[in-house]
Amino acid sequence: MICSKVDFLNKEIFFGEHPGGETSVNYEILIATDGATSPVRMEMQKIPRFNFSQEYENYGYKELTIPPDGDGKHKMEVNALHIWPRGAYMLIALPNTDGSFTCTLFLAYDKSFGGENSFESLCDERSVKDFFRKNFPDAMELMPKLTEEFFANPTGTLMTIKCYPWVVKDHTALLGDAAHAMVPFFGQGMNAAFEDCTVLNECINRHEGNWYWIFNEYQRLRKENTDAIAEMARENFIEMRDLVAQTRFQLKKKIEAELYRRYPDRFIPKYSMVTFMRIPYSDALKRGKLQEEILEELSEGINSPDEVDWRKASELIDSLPLFTDYRL
Repeated sequence: MICSKVDFLNKEIFFGEHPGGETSVNYEILIATDGATSPVRMEMQKIPRFNFSQEYENYGYKELTIPPDGDGKHKMEVNALHIWPRGAYMLIALPNTDGSFTCTLFLAYDKSFGGENSFESLCDERSVKDFFRKNFPDAMELMPKLTEEFFANPTGTLMTIKCYPWVVKDHTALLGDAAHAMVPFFGQGMNAAFEDCTVLNECINRHEGNWYWIFNEYQRLRKENTDAIAEMARENFIEMRDLVAQTRFQLKKKIEAELYRRYPDRFIPKYSMVTFMRIPYSDALKRGKLQEEILEELSEGINSPDEVDWRKASELIDSLPLFTDYRL
């Protein structure tokens, strides 16, 4: 059943696709996990002073497949994220357990933004083959059903949603994509929703049935963090498609790895903070910016990590706030 509307005053939620043919349910507590196009959130938008933004990227995505080889094994290194960065667009490949790879092409929607490198330009079998032959020839060799999949699979959209407040009084709250949809380039959409659950559960335990305080503390703790991961996800798209092929970027990554090895409690790569630790997203964003300034300074005018001034590096690391200040 599809949620058609919510009466927040009488705490009644309606289901049904046609007016007059709806059924309704009264509720005491409503936690809406109904996705990026949340009907509950749409009803909340009718409440005065509800802030909402929905921003689509000028890019879409298309999923394709590299099948397993004749023995059912992967045709490329399995313990890797494969990226073909091309500046304004990119192709990535992620391994599956059946020996295949799911490939995703991120490309501008139309010619007005991407020119010939756009989905609008890839309108027939010949144009698709020419595009892949020119830009991803090695990947194309591994994709025997490229054109069939290209035209059979839909072109997905990429958007960021932010809103506030997430709650209505002491009885309704948004959770997950309903409150904070984001682009997938940090792989944190589902994790952010799970963190919502964790924090909400902590608030439930802390306030023992006082749903006004439960919901308001929950949104206070989560809002700044979900805004932060949305920002980092968009930044990571630029990094993946534009920067990873640049020599300076690769140098900074090598210096970053060495700093992490030497100072594991003081310098933790942003990716590790976000992906492998419970450091709040907002803290990872702030810390990441400070560490990026250090990498910029240490990589200036050199060509190899062997040329880094490690005494200077030590001084810069010592200038960072302790991770206790970032709730490690």
